[in-house]
Amino acid sequence: MFLGKVPLFKRLPEEDFGSLAQCCSLMDFRPGQVVVNQGHEGQELFVIKKGTAAVSVDGKKVAMLKKGDFFGESALLHDEPRNATITASDELKTIRVGRKEFRDMGLNQKLDFARRGAVGGGAAGECETKPPTQKSDEEKKLMIGAIKNNPNLAVVLGTLDDSKIHTMIDKAWEENVAANVPLITAGSNEADYFYIVKSGSFKVVVPNDVSSVDQVIQNTKVSEGLQPGSSFGELALLYFAPRAADVVAAEASVVWVIDRVTFRAVLAEFFDKQSAEHLKILETIELFQTAMKSMDEKEKKQIAQALTEMTFYKNQTVFEQGAAGDAMFILVDGTVTVIKDKTEVNQLVAPEPRIFGEAALVDDKPRNATIKVVSEVAKTLTMDKLAFDMATGKKTNATAPGKEYGVVKRTELKQLGLLGCGGFGAVFMVEHQKTKESYALKLLSKGYVVKAGMQKSVISEKNVQMMCNSAFVVQLYETFNSDQNLELLLELALGGELYATYNKKAFWGKVPHAQFYVAGTVLAFEHLHSKKIIFRDLKPENLLLNEKGAVKLTDMGLAKVVPGTTFTTCGTPDYFAPELIAAKGHTKAVDWWTLGILAFELLSGHPPFEAPSPTVIYQKVSKGINKVTFPKSCKGAAETMIKSLCSHNPSDRLPMRQEGTDALKKHEWYAEFNWQDMESLAMTPPYVPHVKSKTDASNFSARKEDMPPQIPYKADKSGWDKDFATST
Repeated sequence: MFLGKVPLFKRLPEEDFGSLAQCCSLMDFRPGQVVVNQGHEGQELFVIKKGTAAVSVDGKKVAMLKKGDFFGESALLHDEPRNATITASDELKTIRVGRKEFRDMGLNQKLDFARRGAVGGGAAGECETKPPTQKSDEEKKLMIGAIKNNPNLAVVLGTLDDSKIHTMIDKAWEENVAANVPLITAGSNEADYFYIVKSGSFKVVVPNDVSSVDQVIQNTKVSEGLQPGSSFGELALLYFAPRAADVVAAEASVVWVIDRVTFRAVLAEFFDKQSAEHLKILETIELFQTAMKSMDEKEKKQIAQALTEMTFYKNQTVFEQGAAGDAMFILVDGTVTVIKDKTEVNQLVAPEPRIFGEAALVDDKPRNATIKVVSEVAKTLTMDKLAFDMATGKKTNATAPGKEYGVVKRTELKQLGLLGCGGFGAVFMVEHQKTKESYALKLLSKGYVVKAGMQKSVISEKNVQMMCNSAFVVQLYETFNSDQNLELLLELALGGELYATYNKKAFWGKVPHAQFYVAGTVLAFEHLHSKKIIFRDLKPENLLLNEKGAVKLTDMGLAKVVPGTTFTTCGTPDYFAPELIAAKGHTKAVDWWTLGILAFELLSGHPPFEAPSPTVIYQKVSKGINKVTFPKSCKGAAETMIKSLCSHNPSDRLPMRQEGTDALKKHEWYAEFNWQDMESLAMTPPYVPHVKSKTDASNFSARKEDMPPQIPYKADKSGWDKDFATST
């Protein structure tokens, strides 16, 4: 059956395919007849049964569709403008499935939605390298062209000058590849290298036996082959993720190889230079001179990285005389005036760094002057007291007040069923035999964690969870350490994932729902950021509903305690911020970018930069939010809010400004919203899930076949997991 190949329908139980067949009708089109128009909203899916059709984007023919290809899959779930025009090239016979018929049959309620996977930094430093090979001037020229002409590296090259590109080239080595030998295999986790073709050629094979329009367009672009001067595998330089396609030598070929560690080391030179410049400024401040006397170079660099950027505009007040304050500022661009007792006493002018407010890092005395911006824009580096204390070792991670561990024993838990599957383990529902309370137990395979080099990340996940104590964040109750697994006992939210709920209940585009769930995320971020935790992986899959309909942020696998700036590229590609893609270092501002993406997705049904591959997503992100077509559901106040969250400049994002999250809470989109009721949990949720009991898992649909591999673990002598357990 043709429909069985459509990814959306693979999520239907087999017993419902009879109902699906009843939703179908046959539609024929004459040669030259337009099937769908780009930009028009669609409410139906088409699968080609016979014939061919041309795909045009912005009036330009980009691909051909054939028997078995389909288009309009997402139209069955939500309103979405068609991203291409489809025109019958010859007598075209299609199978049509309409949204109304699909919903009338209740099939949208029965779909099982797969999670979008996140990507992480991986085990940097563990990939194999080889000695560099000599290159002629002509070969170096070819390699420089390959790097500069790679569209996916273009977003990174803004931080690299020619000397750094030469450094990468100098460290590259040659490898011979025999004809018909795959250099890259789709799905492989061995993804540490970037390749430049020296001689020969390679063909790219995308693993799809049936294609959507987006996939056909993407496959068409890569089907021409890779000739000398071409490059591929660039995503391996940015982060650790399985390869997306097969790349096979079409003939005996030679490639140059650059590994991720070398690439990261070249980027680090840029960051080290920036940190050194910031450090010179800090060393002029007596407070920091004292703090850094006993520090080594690594610790000093951490202080420099605790500085973050903040932007102010003309007539804005940085702080008021007499007000409490907890942050210092370094003016690096623009002009501010210093006012005491309502009289201007001085002006501070950049680019010569001007420092003010540093006393707030050590005492609680009121500000002794008012600082006001007089230039059109003023840019500062800032550090608050908590960041200063963390960077100087005065404050470390701690368990949230009121939390008690060691209460629940592992032997007292009874496993009831599978709730979900993640990258390194699975989540089960368990019941405490003494109290009959139910929990979620997350099991992480030690062998799999070690193989992926994610030991530090897993320990970080546990530490971050221990710091959290918010009604808008899933709570951690205990951690256990068995021979083969690390385990986290978590709060159970029986309403299910927000992503699956939206798809099954057709909530896309409903403003009250979006406002409620975005607001819950804002309050979760407020809590995390108050503890210098960056979340980095927001998406509807990481928001859960409890039995009352309250929303809770979950999965701290990529969360990290960061006083200021960090550099690991990670997250879910649909939600990547520009600074993540460009590997420029990022702050908590990435979370506010992801909030804008979430708001857009909840209102439209898809993320704004959606594309069939990460590389195309990143190219779209680099062009900016202003290039995105906003559907009707995102117009007006919603559009201005989303754009203010998705500013290309991190310090310009709405909650990164002086007013913080208050600027977001007071935005026009939330004009009728009662934040006090939301914070106190007094607000009635827009949707209350159907939950029969404390052990009702009907809102989850995990399958055992989706579980990640359980790799046998043999304990080493490193002791990396020795302090993981809070209970036995």
